[in-house]
Amino acid sequence: MAGTSSAVVAGLTAAALATVGLLGHQASVNVPAELRRPSAGGAPAASEAPPGGPRPAAPPDRSGRGVRVVYSLGDDRVWLVGGDGGVGRTFGVSPGTVDPAPGTYRVTSRSKRVTGSDGVPVEHVVRFASVGGTAIGFSAAVDGSAPAPGPKARTGGVRETRADGAAMWRFATIGRTVVVVP
Repeated sequence: MAGTSSAVVAGLTAAALATVGLLGHQASVNVPAELRRPSAGGAPAASEAPPGGPRPAAPPDRSGRGVRVVYSLGDDRVWLVGGDGGVGRTFGVSPGTVDPAPGTYRVTSRSKRVTGSDGVPVEHVVRFASVGGTAIGFSAAVDGSAPAPGPKARTGGVRETRADGAAMWRFATIGRTVVVVP
């Protein structure tokens, strides 16, 4: 009987350690950039324009001030705007079937890799709103596909390319402002 009890305790201990390790990893992935220590040889920040390249187009008028993500519903376009008001990156997106109302939001949660509401594996998920129980956020399909949901599907994923999704992931940490314009 003693051997069975110690096996159960060992199993529970292993499960607890695995859970703590997973939660610690998830927490480290979601640390806001301003709280992280710079790492040597790390990827450049999304707010940096390519050296020698042209600066991306300005975000729409009345899209706020300061460091922010600007999402235009009418243009299906995103701008990553730095503290100086300069655009570090802009790119087109493919929206889901549910749009957030124009306004100012904050990034509320992030997931490195999950399955999207359309059943497609996605990465670099950055959520900022919810409409009628449907989470709204930016993501990139692991297979590079754009969403093709049925007409009755309620999807809130705003799809980006994998490269744009990686840039969004670096830029849009928890609490980052997201401004949605018409």
